[in-house]
Amino acid sequence: MEAADTVIAGSEVLAEAAAEISNNVVMIPSCVEPSKYVRKQNYSITGSPTAVWIGTPSTEPFLAGIADALLSLHRRLGLRVRVISAGTASLGPLDPIVDRIPWSIDTFSEHLASADLGIMPLPNTTFERGKCAYKLLQYGATGLPMVGSPVGANVQALARMGGVSSGSARGGWEESISSIINASSREREMMGHTSRRGVETHYSYQAWAETWLRATSLASFV
Repeated sequence: MEAADTVIAGSEVLAEAAAEISNNVVMIPSCVEPSKYVRKQNYSITGSPTAVWIGTPSTEPFLAGIADALLSLHRRLGLRVRVISAGTASLGPLDPIVDRIPWSIDTFSEHLASADLGIMPLPNTTFERGKCAYKLLQYGATGLPMVGSPVGANVQALARMGGVSSGSARGGWEESISSIINASSREREMMGHTSRRGVETHYSYQAWAETWLRATSLASFV
């Protein structure tokens, strides 16, 4: 970073850290291309409700931190957890309620869209505070209601996309997920539309294209 002309940081947390090293830091959040995602159409819950988690094998252990809440929701409401990942490792006590879907560029978006809500648990540690809420952006691009830990970039992303912060409910994760499952299909649909608009406005490539071009000194070529 000391040698770079410009440092682009994906979150405010990372930008603050980079500013201690570089005099020219530009904050551009991680972005997605909404048009590449299948949009959720049906917000009715038929049968067992499904919470989806998408990520890498290295971050799957974050699910263990909310295992008690997920298992309780399974007992009370029949919740299933869809894990879209290249991983195959055991998730311990969650295994009986987990449906694994191998990640594929051709199918992951369809599997997101057929779930009822997206989840993004994160422990509040230095490394995780530097993450850029990418799971939430993918849920938003799909038009999913979502619940996330109020950690790092998640805080602003949840606010912008109308998501539920697990820290805002007295019962934490269990109550937060329950609030979405027990909502009406119309309420879930409104949440999904809000999340999609939030992505388009704040986290799409189009929204940040001009800033990116200025930061990389390419604006004169457009």
